[in-house]
Amino acid sequence: MDDLAFTAPLWCDSGGSWRFVTVPDDLSDVIRFESGPPTGFGAVKVQVSVGATTWRTSLFPSAGRGNYVLPVKAAVRRAEGLLDGDPVPVILRLIPS
Repeated sequence: MDDLAFTAPLWCDSGGSWRFVTVPDDLSDVIRFESGPPTGFGAVKVQVSVGATTWRTSLFPSAGRGNYVLPVKAAVRRAEGLLDGDPVPVILRLIPS
């Protein structure tokens, strides 16, 4: 599968400690199809690049929205100078299970 690229705003969860980027609906559909049947609570392992920073994490299904959300850890936000509301250019690659 080819890399998936998109840009979306960084947002804060209601508790104020976690930051996420929402994967667009059309790409969420592609990820759901390509990742196969869901396991556990539906997380999908990915490799992510934002700017010069690359890491491995999981996408999580968004409750009631039908798309995935990508957690963006503090080390990445600091390294890339990201603040809440900033547009985040993301490149995703699915990691085979």
